[in-house]
Amino acid sequence: MAVKIRLRRMGRKKAPFYRIVVADSRSPRDGRFIEEIGTYDPKTNPSTCHVDEELAKKWLANGAQPTEVVSKIFKLAGIEK
Repeated sequence: MAVKIRLRRMGRKKAPFYRIVVADSRSPRDGRFIEEIGTYDPKTNPSTCHVDEELAKKWLANGAQPTEVVSKIFKLAGIEK
């Protein structure tokens, strides 16, 4: 099973809010996920993100692949692969 760390869209129309989740790569974007490890809000100025560093490092050590956007969020949060 290929595991990815990616964004799950929440919120209403024109007001996106994202949760950073660990999910099977075959599941849909807003579908089933394994664990929630943080949040990301692009509408605030500057955008805010909260990431549970321990869980993120655990999943990266177990082989989960972050998407491009999640990689950038991790770099801003100080979490490196």
